[in-house]
Amino acid sequence: MLPTTVVGSYSVPEWLERLKDDHLQRRVSADHLEEIHQVAIKAALKDQEQAGIDVVSDGELRRDNDIDYLLSRIPGVSIAKPAKLHYFDYYQAQVDTELPEPVPGSLGLADDYRFTAQYTDRPVKFSFTGPFSLSRHIENRAYPGERDLVLALARGLNAEAHALVEAGARLLQIDEPFLAGYTDQVDLAIEAVNTVVAGVEASWALHVCYGNRHARPLWEGHYSFLFPAVLEARVERLTLEFARKGYDDLALLAEYGWDRELGLGVIDVKTPQVETPELVASRIRRALDVVAADRLIVNPDCGLRHLPVDVARAKLRAMVEGAAEVRSDLTLNAAFRPVLDSEVPVST
Repeated sequence: MLPTTVVGSYSVPEWLERLKDDHLQRRVSADHLEEIHQVAIKAALKDQEQAGIDVVSDGELRRDNDIDYLLSRIPGVSIAKPAKLHYFDYYQAQVDTELPEPVPGSLGLADDYRFTAQYTDRPVKFSFTGPFSLSRHIENRAYPGERDLVLALARGLNAEAHALVEAGARLLQIDEPFLAGYTDQVDLAIEAVNTVVAGVEASWALHVCYGNRHARPLWEGHYSFLFPAVLEARVERLTLEFARKGYDDLALLAEYGWDRELGLGVIDVKTPQVETPELVASRIRRALDVVAADRLIVNPDCGLRHLPVDVARAKLRAMVEGAAEVRSDLTLNAAFRPVLDSEVPVST
């Protein structure tokens, strides 16, 4: 009950940032950088485990940002300027011809999952950026319309998802960080999500936030744009940002009858101020007015990429402790319920 997890990315240490930039400047080889990534991922897993996180991730530490890791690997997507000065910058990508038939496993995500899974005995959630957000960074010179490009990307991610499941992944998440900036295209985004998950035997989550670029939101607003379209998404969980923006949007779940799992953002990743366990617990209790405890998952608002490592650790510990406090209360109440019920006088 109330399992804890992360959204995806984990804190990128300064030394890793420098080495990623050194690689871009050809001062560190690709093989050496991969060894460095492996060390960083093991450390991220250990941090999550020591904090008490129930479902861990690889921290997305191999990825420069939320876009380039995939676009640079998708056959048919060309990078106009493959050089960049800083690892977190975006490439300029384009498609000049239609994408070829996707080959499962060709993007390497299944290999990333296998590496992570062998270094933890906890469930591993594997996340990747969705087709709609990927398309925002591609100049379309091949397809007659935007929808054609988005669905082509979705078919490629579907093939990769099949490879992930073959590798043992069971918890998969699609991230759509740019959807909040294109609210009029939510129907297309949901259609693409359903193309990604089609035929893939996994537990799927969809994460939608308001952007997390250099620890700043890219957009503001409310999740009303998601509904009712998101009800058609063939996912088991909706993971949303709440801690930074407030919890008023919880009412949308009740209004539209969302009866699946909710990944509740209880940690604001855009501030270094560490929440107290009591604050986390109060946020969880507020959500319990709308979502049943067995359908509530506790997580930060977004990825922890931009937080210092010590702050990320402290925030995760507070999140775990806050969830444990509420879990203990719920368990205690459940234990006392039969006793209380038995004391209710029966009228004759």
